[in-house]
Amino acid sequence: MSKRLWYTEPAREYMAGLPIGTGRLAAMVLGSVAPERLALNHEWLWRGVTRSRDTEPRAHLLPEVRRLLLAGDYLEGTRLANEAFGGAGGTKARETPSRVDPYQPAGDLWFTLDHGPVSAYRRELDLERGVVTVTYEADGARYRIEYVAHLAHDLILVRVSADRAFSGRFWLGRIEDPGCLLQRTASAEGLQMDGQFHEGIAFRVSARFYPQGGAVRAEGDALRVEGADALLIAIDIGTSACEVAPAHELARRALPHTDWAALLAEHEAAYRRLYGGLELTVDAPTPDLPTDQRLRALREGADDPSIAALYFDYGRYLMLASTARAELPPNLQGKWNEELKPPWDADYHLDVNIQMVYWPMEAGALDFAGEPLFRFIERLTPHARKAARDLYGCDGVYFPLTSDAWARATPEAYGWAVWVSAAAWMAQHMWWRYEYSQDVAFLRTRAYPFFKEVAAFYQTYLVEDPQTGTLHFVPSQSPENRFVGTGNMPVSLGVSATMDVIYAQDLLEHAIRSAEILGVDEAERQTWRNILARLPELQIGKHGQLQEWHEDFEEVEPGHRHYSHLVGLYPGDELDPERTPALWEAARVSLERRLSQGGGHTGWSRSWTACLWARLGQAEPAWEHLRHLIADFATDSMLDLHPPRVFQIDGNFGGTAAVLEMLLQSYREELHLLPALPAAWPSGRVRGLRARGGYTVDIAWQDGRLTRAAIQPLTTRECTLLEAAGRYAIRVNGQPVPAQADGHRLRFAVEAGRVYEVTPA
Repeated sequence: MSKRLWYTEPAREYMAGLPIGTGRLAAMVLGSVAPERLALNHEWLWRGVTRSRDTEPRAHLLPEVRRLLLAGDYLEGTRLANEAFGGAGGTKARETPSRVDPYQPAGDLWFTLDHGPVSAYRRELDLERGVVTVTYEADGARYRIEYVAHLAHDLILVRVSADRAFSGRFWLGRIEDPGCLLQRTASAEGLQMDGQFHEGIAFRVSARFYPQGGAVRAEGDALRVEGADALLIAIDIGTSACEVAPAHELARRALPHTDWAALLAEHEAAYRRLYGGLELTVDAPTPDLPTDQRLRALREGADDPSIAALYFDYGRYLMLASTARAELPPNLQGKWNEELKPPWDADYHLDVNIQMVYWPMEAGALDFAGEPLFRFIERLTPHARKAARDLYGCDGVYFPLTSDAWARATPEAYGWAVWVSAAAWMAQHMWWRYEYSQDVAFLRTRAYPFFKEVAAFYQTYLVEDPQTGTLHFVPSQSPENRFVGTGNMPVSLGVSATMDVIYAQDLLEHAIRSAEILGVDEAERQTWRNILARLPELQIGKHGQLQEWHEDFEEVEPGHRHYSHLVGLYPGDELDPERTPALWEAARVSLERRLSQGGGHTGWSRSWTACLWARLGQAEPAWEHLRHLIADFATDSMLDLHPPRVFQIDGNFGGTAAVLEMLLQSYREELHLLPALPAAWPSGRVRGLRARGGYTVDIAWQDGRLTRAAIQPLTTRECTLLEAAGRYAIRVNGQPVPAQADGHRLRFAVEAGRVYEVTPA
């Protein structure tokens, strides 16, 4: 099964380029030849003008907002809440622009080689090596250009070679930007471009040239290469963002040697250590067609089951390329952006988008990607404490709907920003890290302290109903939806939206469980249990649906792109077919109703749809939506799209998560093998899946049925398989393992490090 994206033409647009990255550095390979353009990024290259923005005391306005909303005046309550806590930007962007800082392009390396028209062109990304190659013929010679985001040296490398000596011109440039002062220089050693944003940060792009044969000379701010047999270019970028040193001192990484074969070997070894932990093989034919032609055929109705496996592999690659050597998590565009004003500033959206980026991390053997996310949470926490106090008069932390590299907790989306569950949703990823790794030290030192911060906010934010004792969220939002009766505001505010309730349950349950594991804070545990017992019950509406709000409101947009009220189904585990069967069924009805009204109409929303169906165990709907995600919301290089044609990377990761959800589920540390295997993949195997409870799982299947699984636990414990009693036998080293049937469950003891074989009984 091919693990390559390949093409017979250059990219016609930036979004059809092939991305490479180390996490710190990123580049998009266009393969455009005459001239070639390599578009460059650095993860810390945000303009920096608003990096010190702050919140102001507004909590004194909260009582009146609550009075209005509790009285049912949602129109005026929504308006006043946004005036009080909505911040800048959003629907007020013209009068008070958002202060979220836009992610910026670093510039471009351009070059033109001296030859005529090209033929036999091929451009490809090898997912098993992390290398992009462009080859073609011109004037009787064969040219080869290789691009590597070198993981060992954290540099972007470009190597140009041909089967005879070649010449060409090379230069650095950047899109016209009145707010950035540029200075370009060239010398025999290479190219350099310095930038300074007005009232912002500085940066430097450095391209060092290592010719093999021939000569290099400066021509103004460009370089002329004459008669080279090969040319190696090492690109580094530095910024003054972290104030460790001036930008010009942070773009000075030099190659220790120029042996190309050795450089490739070093990179591929580092790459395999990160990418090679999981391998999916689907026994389905792969058309011998360029990737863009396969996508075109898929859009026209062709059957191509293996393209979803390629999409899955590509998603894991994108995670590696945007996090391997990173300090920051992927933003809305990963680390790849060519625009001065990218859509939504290519920021961090905390109401599904950054979370969706990380949905495949733990199960997909991409745990190395977590550190930038956890650092971001920890960097945001100090200012989030101030924001909680300023905005709502609360203890703990308030995380905003949107933020940027500077980790400021200011609301910056008037009309959308009054929402308080972002911190709990981010905390879910810290709990997952513990669930999958069983790392008690991480739980003690990083996860649990943050859980306590979020719990402290709930303890001081919730409002008691004096008649029932129920604790309500006021104001409360279901991102980014609205109900009838709140005028022209883009989002309605009310009381105890379902998502707010679910994430409070999620956070408090994990805080309690963490304290139990760590043996601490008995008094706090009891406080949290009391809060849990007094949260509003989730409601089932008149259509049999899980209500999105505490009241059974009519939606203005029934086919809304967000599934905020279904977070307890996926990615969470608050809804369950056995513990909450009525709510489980109501969630399914909600999903069907939303889709019947045109839901899933963005790339990320369609990928969430596939995840939800997979979680429900509905293989064919999950497959159909995964197929449409790829056919309808992907560029020629399979980057995810938000309508009308906006590159937004979260859908790529959501699609990757959907595949993982089809192959293995492990909610509450119980393993369900092949819970939603699609008929399009009748036979195959996967090696290296991760599961909650600290397991590595390999699975093989034939004719839609499991033939063998191998389970290796990190700790000694009891293992539980769902839908397994009477179906599977367990062995270790060929010897039967005693297993106890409990309904459809099969339970058996496991020892750390041993491999347990599961086969049909």
